[in-house]
Amino acid sequence: MEQILQRLTRREMLKTATCGFGGLALAGMHYGKVASSNSLVPKASLFPQRAKRVIFIFMAGGPSHVDTFDYKPELFAKDGEKIDFVGVRTNTFGKASKRTLMKPLWEFNRYGECGQHVSSLFPNIAKHVDELAFIHSMHTEGVAHGPSTLFMHTGATNLVRPSMGSWVSYGLGTENQNLPAFVTISPSASKGGPRNYNNAFLPSIHQGTAIGRAGSVSGAKIKNIDNTMLSDAQRVNRYGLLQSLNRVQAKSSLDDNLEATISNYELAWRMQMEAPELTDLSKETAATKSIYGIEEKLTDDFGKQCLLARRMVEHGVRFVCLNYSDESANPRWDQHGNMPKHADHARATDKPVAGLLQDLKARGLLEDTLVWWGGEFGRTPFSQNKDGRDHNPRGFTVFLAGGGVKPGISYGSTDEIGGVAVDNRVHMHDLHATILYALGLDHERLTYRYSGRDFRLTDVHGKVVHELFA
Repeated sequence: MEQILQRLTRREMLKTATCGFGGLALAGMHYGKVASSNSLVPKASLFPQRAKRVIFIFMAGGPSHVDTFDYKPELFAKDGEKIDFVGVRTNTFGKASKRTLMKPLWEFNRYGECGQHVSSLFPNIAKHVDELAFIHSMHTEGVAHGPSTLFMHTGATNLVRPSMGSWVSYGLGTENQNLPAFVTISPSASKGGPRNYNNAFLPSIHQGTAIGRAGSVSGAKIKNIDNTMLSDAQRVNRYGLLQSLNRVQAKSSLDDNLEATISNYELAWRMQMEAPELTDLSKETAATKSIYGIEEKLTDDFGKQCLLARRMVEHGVRFVCLNYSDESANPRWDQHGNMPKHADHARATDKPVAGLLQDLKARGLLEDTLVWWGGEFGRTPFSQNKDGRDHNPRGFTVFLAGGGVKPGISYGSTDEIGGVAVDNRVHMHDLHATILYALGLDHERLTYRYSGRDFRLTDVHGKVVHELFA
């Protein structure tokens, strides 16, 4: 060491020391940024929150709005008539062609004090219309399931962008340090797959934690949460050694990914303590299971998902995505032919969703939990393959509940046949901005600098629909 110092000239020493001091300063600045973006510690909202958490109930495939919640008397009156309709597919977009109108296959009735029309597909959700805010003027990007599903989850049709749940995690952290901020239940591997709950360029601590299908009354399982090969004492020792090595490495590294990896290990360790009990549904009462339709043939699977979602938000998870989906080429609600199949999907989801709304309200959770129900787009008012309907991204319906949203209202409308959103139109970017607003986040200020540019969920678009809030 003495020989090395003797070989250093004063100029070389000053040069080396200067760079070293600069590196120390850069490391300090960088560590502050990493600690913030990689952390799940609860963060303050930019303005008062109406909602503290979100449950997104994703109906994959695009439920037909004109057969469910968007009542159009003209479709009944003009059933079978041929009209000029501008196509939504790539090879017909912008070109009018003759299409045959098809009336809804189910009757509509008014429900609640608000008088909202609901078809006979959803008799249980119909009982809760005075708690719901229907948006009948949705429109979005993409005409195929993959791009539209990605856009709904990430705000982009074909680029790798963070999921909305990841943005919420990044903006607010979690209310429970032993659980992730973002959980997705039974996600499909198709139509975007993991990209629908991916963190993209956000720190990996904000990626959605995927939970498989419930499968049994004991609840869904988180992959790799248990280690049957090591004893508890061995796991403690191994974890301690690994984290001490990581910390030593982190002190000499400016790598964001290393700090995120350490945070992920810590979260995984804490989850081992709390997650197994959280996902165990066996201790729920028979009465509670009953309102979700658990242990009933048609509703058991999705009922467990909905009950698990309630348990998640009850324990501080910020964003929970429920997926009524599967791995088939056509998502469940995608009836290009055989529209009567909608009845099967309605029977599988109607009681569980209604049970979730009822349970959240009874526990005082609906007040500050925002529930969002919807698909990636709607369906056309004309027939396809005799008794089916095509995709329709230009006009469809979603509903919101809780989280400060006005109850018992309908906002916006499609045209007289339900083909195109015309009044108070709400783009998917607008819906994203509105949900972030309910959480106390400004969609224009919730940004992350990546590759020299500030990115956000709504890109350069989106406006908050203030009329939806009380």
